[in-house]
Amino acid sequence: MFSYAPLMATLHKKGMTKTELQRLIGASSATFAKISKDEYVSMKILDDICTVLDCEISDVITHVKEKDHSK
Repeated sequence: MFSYAPLMATLHKKGMTKTELQRLIGASSATFAKISKDEYVSMKILDDICTVLDCEISDVITHVKEKDHSK
C-alpha cells in the first residue's frame, strides 16, 4: 500500500495547504479525497505535485509493506 504522509509533511514545510496545491495543479476534490484516504491517483497527478512543490516523489508518497495474510 502507499501512504501520502510525506506529502502532508512537505506541504507543511513549504507553508502550503492541500487546497492551495489542489488549485495549483488543477485537480478535483475527488482526487484529493483519494489522497486523504491513501488511495491510488494517476502518475500525472504525482508528477504535477512534484513539479509544483519542486520536490522528489519520495517527498510525496511512500510504500508501506502490508502484512502477508496468506500465512
